[in-house]
Parts: sequence; structure tokens; C-alpha cells
Amino acid sequence: MSKSPTRPHGPATLGVHGGAGDRTPGSPVVPHITQSATFHWATPEDGELLYSRYGNNPNQVQVGLKAAALEGTEAAIALGSGMGATSMALLALTSSGDHIVASSRLYGATQTLLAQELPRRGVETTFVDPDEGGWAAAMRPQTKVVFIEIPTNPTLRILDPRPIVALAHGRGVKVVCDATFASPVNFRAASVGIDVVIQSATKYLGGHSDIIAGIASGSAEIVAEITRMSRLYGPALDPHTAWLLDRGMRTLDVRVRRHNENAMAVAMWFESRSEVATVIYPGLASHPDHELASELMDGFGGMVSVVLAGGGEAADRFMRRLSVGMAAPSLGGVETLVSQPRFTSHASLSREVREAQGIPDGFLRLSIGIENAEDLIADFEQALGG
Repeated sequence: MSKSPTRPHGPATLGVHGGAGDRTPGSPVVPHITQSATFHWATPEDGELLYSRYGNNPNQVQVGLKAAALEGTEAAIALGSGMGATSMALLALTSSGDHIVASSRLYGATQTLLAQELPRRGVETTFVDPDEGGWAAAMRPQTKVVFIEIPTNPTLRILDPRPIVALAHGRGVKVVCDATFASPVNFRAASVGIDVVIQSATKYLGGHSDIIAGIASGSAEIVAEITRMSRLYGPALDPHTAWLLDRGMRTLDVRVRRHNENAMAVAMWFESRSEVATVIYPGLASHPDHELASELMDGFGGMVSVVLAGGGEAADRFMRRLSVGMAAPSLGGVETLVSQPRFTSHASLSREVREAQGIPDGFLRLSIGIENAEDLIADFEQALGG
């Protein structure tokens, strides 16, 4: 923002005004779309060389500034997807011979990146079951990164990052956290010492299921290195998509608060249903991490997971019967989306591994939208066969 506030601005204000630029008379309230790959430049005397693959197109820069303001970090870079942000961050922080310690409760593609792809580049990962602990035992002299997810996808567990951060920083290790499910409205990961915050901006930040984007936020030094990696690997965010992401972020706070409200109502209703074996929502007293979530988070999120007593057949039937909610992967949009992780985010894992992670057949992940809660509950009731 153009002037230093007398008090820190809240997320609603930052979503609208964070990273704002020119306010001279006649300047647009909404930034222009600078849909150009390249810019006039002859010699270094002309200033910085602008090139949209470099991530310094005005729209890319502006949305990065807004993301950093929302996260409370020095800098941020917007990239072509959440996995692009994850991959570039890990490539920036590690080299061949290095080691990563990661939670075993991660988005499926992130697990595959760590377990199968990074070893091809000489980087090994040790996975730690967060329920059992063992973070210190997993550390090696070569450890450079600890990677966690808060909340976890799709089991919605809440790790306490503070002891992990203390352990890692005591050994000179960086902590990276995928906080997509929370969004910076519900959880500002940098405030508890996280070094790099990853957001799949496809989800809540964009908010309308119409863009693919990712954000990596952190110190200026780390973001500069992530930027360097991105210029080599090429996952730059298209300027028009950056403009759409900025538009989505303007309503982030009000949308997330409606997601929170609806998800709580839906979760409480599911708890009353005999067809449902398990309801997983951090806002419920029955959730194993409810007290920690209440301490760390400003809201419990829009994600609800349930396990149907009838298993996979019941889940398939539920999906076919939906009329307000929609059967589709992804999350964080204004519409309610329902998916089965066994077929989507965790399809690459065996049934045994999924069950060990608390994702049996019959597991449904619901991204609760901003519709009327009463309409969603009526839809879910008929989908259960009620």
C-alpha cells in the first residue's frame, strides 16, 4: 500500500489494497492487464529487463506484492500452479546430496515429487508420521528442508508447527508449509516462523475455479532464489491469470468467512447421520486437533471430510446423486465440490497406504462453497438416501 498504516491492516483490507500502486488522479482503481511477453529495452541504462517469463510483468509483480502482504512476508512470487510453487521452492532450497524431512500426510502430488522425482536430482526425503513424531530422529547433517502441510489434505489434521520450527531453525534448516487449505485468512504461517509458505492459488486465493496458479512467500532472499529457479524451469504465471488472481484475492476474506460458516453447519449436520461413520472437521470438538486449531487458526476452513459407513459403494452412490454440490476435484471455489481422494488427489497411492493415512474407501472430501447452507444440507441428505 502507498502509505504506512498506523496499525497493521487486516486480511480483508490487504486483499483489496495490498500491493496497490499508482493513486494519482486519473489512474485506474483496477490495474491494467499488461498482456505483453516482452518490453522495450536496449541496454542496462534502460533499467531492469522486463520479460513475462522472468515474473516481472507488472501484473505478476503486483499480485506477488499482494500475496506477501496477506502472508506477512517480505516477498512472494506468483507461479503457474501450486505444484509449480512447491517444486521451485524445493529446488531453490536444495542441491544434489541434500536431504528433506517431510510429513507423511501430504497432497499426493507433493508426496510423489518428494519420493520419486527429487531423488532423480540427488535429493532424498525421509517421511515422518506426525502422529508418532520423530522429527529430530529423521534429521541428518545434510537436511536442508522440513516440509509440512497445515491442515493436511484430505484428513484435515493440524500439526503444531512451533516445535518443528524451533527444531529446524536450531539446525539451520528451513521450514516449508503448504497452507492452501487454510488460506492466509485462517492461518498466517509466517507468523509462527515458517520460512516459505506455499499456496495453491487455484483454490481459495483465486476462489472461482477458473484459474491455475501458485504462490510461494517468504524472505526476499529466498523468494529471489525461487525466482531464479522459475526463470530456468519456466512456470511463469500468465499476466491475464495474474490479473484474475488479484481480482479473486479482493474478496478472499469475505468468501473464506462464508466457507468457514457453511462448513461448520454441514459438519455438525453430518455428525447426526447414522450413514456417516466419521466426520472430520477441525471446528468440531470431536476432532483430535480441535484445541490446537482453535489456538492457531482464525477460522476452521471450508473443507469437511467424511467417511461413509457403506464404504466405496456408498460414496459412489452419494456422488451420483448430488444436485447442488458437484462431483469434481479441486477445492476453494465459490461452488461446493465433492471428490473421493482414492480416485483423485491420492490415486497414486496403494489402498494399503491410503488406509494407513486414514483415507479408506468411503472417504469423501467436501469443499464447502458459499451457497445457502440449508440447500447444501438438503442436497447431502437426499444424496445419502434420506
